[in-house]
Amino acid sequence: MSLTIWIIILALLIAVAIYLWRLKRFSEGESSYDTGQAILDFARAFPNEAIRSLHMTADGNAVFVRLHDNKAGFMRNMGKHNACMMLNPERITVEHLESGDGFVVTFIDTPKYSGAYRFKTVGEAAEVSLWLLGSYLEAADAEPDQPKEADASSSPSSAT
Repeated sequence: MSLTIWIIILALLIAVAIYLWRLKRFSEGESSYDTGQAILDFARAFPNEAIRSLHMTADGNAVFVRLHDNKAGFMRNMGKHNACMMLNPERITVEHLESGDGFVVTFIDTPKYSGAYRFKTVGEAAEVSLWLLGSYLEAADAEPDQPKEADASSSPSSAT
């Protein structure tokens, strides 16, 4: 082969190598913490739930979702997809971190999602912990009413 052909092949290989190197560098540097995509994924998983607001952790691997009826949701980045779930306030425990910028959540039903979650600011961590507390209080308020209604419906009426 002539020298000209080898130079053309070498130039093409260098061009492809530079292109792939730049492509890899940009994909590593770009922010994959897209709240818009998180909204779409959660809405796809739970189409009947209206999202009020959401907060993403500082590393972008988890999103806590506040819903319209004071429920809370959770999304965990699992690589190319997100795992979405509704939080049952009776099946989680929350403890604060000493730094104040996050908390440790223990999911009783799904321990693989348990861990420390840190937010960009202390205010975000406080707001999310208040959501979790609010959803717990909603569930606690709803439970005492249910047994009373069940007792009233099961007891015989005095009018008979």
